[in-house]
Amino acid sequence: MTTSSEHHRPPAAAYAVAAAAAGRAPSIHNTQPWHWQIRSDRLELYADTSRALPGTDPDQRMLLLSCGAALHHAQVALHAQGYDVAVRPLPDPGRPDHLATLTITAEVPVTAQAVRLAQALQLRHTDRRPTVDSPVTAEQVDELRRLADAVGVNVHRLTSDQVTELVVAVSHAEDAAAGEPAVIAETSYWTGPSRPAGTGLPPEVIPDRRPETDVGERDFGTRGTLQAGGGHDKASTYIVLFGADDDRAAWLRAGQALSAIWLHATGQGLAVLPFSQVIEIDGTRAMMRRILSQRGYAYIVLRLGVADPEHTLTGHTARLPFEQIATIEQTGSGAAGNAG
Repeated sequence: MTTSSEHHRPPAAAYAVAAAAAGRAPSIHNTQPWHWQIRSDRLELYADTSRALPGTDPDQRMLLLSCGAALHHAQVALHAQGYDVAVRPLPDPGRPDHLATLTITAEVPVTAQAVRLAQALQLRHTDRRPTVDSPVTAEQVDELRRLADAVGVNVHRLTSDQVTELVVAVSHAEDAAAGEPAVIAETSYWTGPSRPAGTGLPPEVIPDRRPETDVGERDFGTRGTLQAGGGHDKASTYIVLFGADDDRAAWLRAGQALSAIWLHATGQGLAVLPFSQVIEIDGTRAMMRRILSQRGYAYIVLRLGVADPEHTLTGHTARLPFEQIATIEQTGSGAAGNAG
């Protein structure tokens, strides 16, 4: 994705570039459950429920959160092209799959921050290996809190006692998932060879053994080829994204906050690992609410840590081609142009 303050693509072409960039967003099991409709005057985000996980994610919390991350990625891509943008979430009550509409409102100078975020968008990835012993600073967490607050989401940093409670919640969630055939089947499908090309989790991003961390990572039921290495999570920081509401609009906002936090963290040399399993299970979701002292509903838990410079970069998980995640409105002028 090119960025320039000297010229602006036509809006339809800018929307196409944004939709393509949004394909890099994180999603549960790399299902990429979104579809973009590119029109001459707006960009529309839809949920693609053909890539939903009814066993793992029956309420579509993680689907909406994933789509919210894609929405924020598109906003970042538009800003990097020199456009300000308005977002209207859930614009059509009659179309629950229509999650948001983005509309360019003005041409603006491309800032250094916009360029940095666009670069982080290309670098961001999930690294399931332990991080180094250097702690995440309070100032870094405060900045992430401000980014989440900007989209209406709260951030709580877990205390050491609360991390112990998180260990229990994650263990309960893993035990519950292990007893659900539908969850096992979905996990196997999205990590196995029959998953659709350009989706899912290949062996090279799954550790070859369970990392030796207090907070256990998701058990994918298979061992990958990523060398877990040594290390622990004792210096890691765990944060919870939460809010007062527990509905589709809130889950979409949580995805935007997740993207904002992850992109900024990437630029700061921090590794981010999401823990969604405690949100997917009713009982552990209630446990997270108690950890938050009933102040709100947990949307996702993130582990933050200083990335190990000795680790080789994990391969980016594959992505669906543009043609499978976006449709360009056909006009006489073919205004949308090339998304590359």
